[in-house]
Amino acid sequence: MTRELVTSGSPMEPKIGFSRAVRSGAYLAVAGTAPIGPDGRTSSRGDVYGQTRDCLAIAQRAIEAGGFRIEDVVRTRVMLTDMDRWQEAARAHGEVFGEIRPACTFVGVARFIDPEWLVEIEVDCFRGEP
Repeated sequence: MTRELVTSGSPMEPKIGFSRAVRSGAYLAVAGTAPIGPDGRTSSRGDVYGQTRDCLAIAQRAIEAGGFRIEDVVRTRVMLTDMDRWQEAARAHGEVFGEIRPACTFVGVARFIDPEWLVEIEVDCFRGEP
C-alpha cells in the first residue's frame, strides 16, 4: 500500500512535521484545518460560521488534491473554543455535508495556536470500490 503526502505548501509543515493530508490506499486523513486565508492571516475574524466555511473549503481542496471527493468524507471533527456557538459551525457543516451526512463530533477546546482561530476541523475520507 502506498502512502502519499498532500501538502498545502505551508512552511509550517516541515517545521512541525505534518502534512495537510495523508492518503494510504482507500483512506485519506486531513489534519486539523484552521481558518487561514491566502495571505497567511486568520480569515473571517470573530465569525464562527465564516471560519467554519473557510476551514471546510481548505479541507475540500486537500481532499481533492489527494484524489478523493467531498462525497468520500466519512467522519468530521469540529473543534470550537466556545461551545455556546456550536450552531453557527453546525450551519456551515450542514451546508456542505447535509446530503453526505458523515459521522461528526463537536468538541470544545481551551484554545488553538492562534487565539483568533475559533474553530478547527479534521476530516477522514474512505473510498471503497468504484
